[in-house]
Amino acid sequence: MTNRFNFFRGIHVRGNIYLVLVQRLLIAMLLFTICRIGFYLFNYAYFPGITIAGFLRILYGGLMFDLTAVLYVNALFIVLMILPIDLRFNTGYQQVVKIVFILFNGIALSTNVADFIYYRFTLRRTTADIFSQFENEQNLGALSLRFMVDYWYAVLFWIALLWMMVAFYQRTRVTGPMMKNRLAYYGFGVLSLPVIIYLFIGGVRGGFRHSTRPITLSNAGEFVQQANEVNIVLNTPFAIFRTLGKTKIQKVKYFDGEEVEAIYSPVHVPADTTAFKSYNVVIIILESFSKEFIGSLNADRPGYKGYTPFLDSLLQHSRTFTHSFANGRKSIDGLPSIIAGIPSVDIPYVLTPFSNNKIRALGTLLKEKGYHTSFFHGAPNGSMGFNSFMNLAGFDHYYGMSEYGNDADFDGMWGIWDHRFMPFYAEKLNSFPQPFISAFFSVSSHHPFKIPAEFEEDFKGGKQPILKCIQYTDYALRNFFHTIRRMPWYENTLFVITADHCSSDIIFPEARTIWGLHSVPVIFFRPDNSLTGIENNLVQHIDIMPTVLGYLGYEKPYVAFGRDVFSLSEPFAFVYRDTYNLFSENYLLCFDGEKTTALYNFRSDKMLAADLKEQQPQVVSKMEIKLKGIIQQYKNRMVDNRLTVE
Repeated sequence: MTNRFNFFRGIHVRGNIYLVLVQRLLIAMLLFTICRIGFYLFNYAYFPGITIAGFLRILYGGLMFDLTAVLYVNALFIVLMILPIDLRFNTGYQQVVKIVFILFNGIALSTNVADFIYYRFTLRRTTADIFSQFENEQNLGALSLRFMVDYWYAVLFWIALLWMMVAFYQRTRVTGPMMKNRLAYYGFGVLSLPVIIYLFIGGVRGGFRHSTRPITLSNAGEFVQQANEVNIVLNTPFAIFRTLGKTKIQKVKYFDGEEVEAIYSPVHVPADTTAFKSYNVVIIILESFSKEFIGSLNADRPGYKGYTPFLDSLLQHSRTFTHSFANGRKSIDGLPSIIAGIPSVDIPYVLTPFSNNKIRALGTLLKEKGYHTSFFHGAPNGSMGFNSFMNLAGFDHYYGMSEYGNDADFDGMWGIWDHRFMPFYAEKLNSFPQPFISAFFSVSSHHPFKIPAEFEEDFKGGKQPILKCIQYTDYALRNFFHTIRRMPWYENTLFVITADHCSSDIIFPEARTIWGLHSVPVIFFRPDNSLTGIENNLVQHIDIMPTVLGYLGYEKPYVAFGRDVFSLSEPFAFVYRDTYNLFSENYLLCFDGEKTTALYNFRSDKMLAADLKEQQPQVVSKMEIKLKGIIQQYKNRMVDNRLTVE
């Protein structure tokens, strides 16, 4: 053995297979702790304010979650090591055991390292819903390879972990049974099995007491000061194992039935006082267009022009809002919120067991009014499962990469270039009978942040790699509007423009706060300039459906968790990120399901530095009641399949 392993010479264990088992499991525990440190170092900007003492507490708390994950991952390895048979001391057998250990732990470590990067996109540890999220992707292999190339430094980190694992493992050897008496040897082996099983169960549960409930993701909150820090405490294998086959949405009861209806109800009963107006509706969803990228929505920043000159010009003739939010952090969160008024709570709606609940979304309701319904997404057909959801939402006509019919315009990763797919969209819109409702989802402003070669000299972007893509898609949007403004249906159309979620690329420090990480544009535009101005108000994705229906004069009751922003209803916004968060008036309330964890004045305290929950008990009480009402209505209606008005 070379000298570089001299440090480990003192940990040789010969003969005692049980001590070798413990030592090898400790190797895995050490590597998981190194991953935790790596996770923090890769994403330290998302966790400001952590002290040395706080980080040490996080490392300590993480050991409990690492132990559970290590035991899950190494269940087969443990079985192979403790079987009371002589074969386990055979060299060939031990080679098989070694392969099992390295393979299973190597995969587990790879999921941890993948979250070094993926966390920036989702702002939470990856859970079992990842398998459902990407099950429809036809180019998953290409995507994975591209991510590995772009984030090669994370791959090197993983390779270094594998090297350490092999190096450590080689210093632990099993040479043979220590007991020469065969009866004692087999007796000890058999008697040790229930002890090891007992220890295993206690380890995966997080304790041995009868009253101990199996630890889950929420237990990480014990070791943190800020809610998002639970993602450092956790590890990805644990998050995946603990969410396999489980729904996070279960019924709650904060209030009695009539009481909760009085506090908050998602049932809209329009006043049947105006005639229905058959305007066309076009909803444009721009991939990763954070609000901070748009210059005119950041007028309080002297000299900042942003990266969307066309949207800035359009906003001079549109209605928008000072505080506008996405209700989720993923593309699959966006569509249900925008199209059906269903936010993402705990888990994306389309990944819940309730995703087949009966809903009556924009497509369904307007189709009953004679509308033609369509959805356009330039990705390979079936990507993200959008076609399935939009079908349930009443959108009959789906146009993807297959309908576009020219793979020469494929960007090689996500779909058809925006500046090619948008003219196709315009042409199709012009062929539809009026009235119509159509939704469009762009694809190009996305990792790996490529733009067509012909535009590389035109769009230089900025410090963040996505910014040149933002400029490019804004250009494609300009050309789209330049084309459609000459079409006969244009003047009779309500346009809604928003983003599916924020980008992981951050420009301003406050964009890493709860409100900043969900801040997207929400824009209503009418070609006749009847909707203009910036309202100093709150708006969110789930407000789009009731606002569109209210603007058209839809007269029948329906369910949507937002509000009509053009009405006199009380403004609020609701987002879930590790905790339940409610924006109302000047305040942001954070609630863990049982108690308020923080209260901030998000308008004056943009970095959310001053917790006001002790100074403002009346505000806390009022907002907590409203938030509990929202949570109860959402979860109970979801479980009971009451997302429609019969």
